[in-house]
Amino acid sequence: MTEQTTDYGRLIVGAKEELFAKAVELAVAEHAGTKSKNFTWAFTGGSTPQDWYRWVASTQALPAEVVAGAHFTVSDERHVPLNSDQSNFGNAERLLLEPLGVPTEHRHPWVVAYEPPAAAEAYRRTMMILAGPGKGYDVCFLGMGDDAHTASFFPGSPLLEDDGNLPFASLDVPGKGPRLTITPAGLRACGLIVVMTLGAGKAEALHRVMRGPFDPSKAPSQILQTCSDRVVWLVDEAAAAKL
Repeated sequence: MTEQTTDYGRLIVGAKEELFAKAVELAVAEHAGTKSKNFTWAFTGGSTPQDWYRWVASTQALPAEVVAGAHFTVSDERHVPLNSDQSNFGNAERLLLEPLGVPTEHRHPWVVAYEPPAAAEAYRRTMMILAGPGKGYDVCFLGMGDDAHTASFFPGSPLLEDDGNLPFASLDVPGKGPRLTITPAGLRACGLIVVMTLGAGKAEALHRVMRGPFDPSKAPSQILQTCSDRVVWLVDEAAAAKL
């Protein structure tokens, strides 16, 4: 693996399984060093996280003390039932949390039974109790789409202009439906942020984020520049090809 410092955080380039192992290593180190009463770890959606879940479950890569002690959630969510294959938390639960035997009381989905604004508010209250006032997740996993979006910040998202300084929000994304998401303010309140970006389909977007003009309204992942001291990008050779 190779590593360099960028305006958007540490950039680590390597092979897929090396990066999967590095993601575990980073989170476990954060868990070991945290002084939080409740260690919170948020996953994300997409095919790469699902591959990572399967790898972690099959290799038993997470130490028992993390499995038993951490509190797990997701950094953004579609407003769909947990049994939907479109549910970010549902996929994490089926592919990782259930196989590892994570205690039910340490699983914290967004409350999709409520209407989106109420779901975001209920989640905010839960996280305020769990993590503490003014705090985000101890570890936040993110991905990046081929349009350079991250979490549920798509190009043109109003949250990139004004999130009301609230850590979590609901919004309706044109063509994609209602979403529940951490906000830019929420990201700035997190400890470690890990962005896993794999595949040739992400190369152009990664180039725009890392090398293009700063304009988060067009390349939303650039919002990570505001908390770059806590961001680590895990990128394979194919995604890094245009850097």
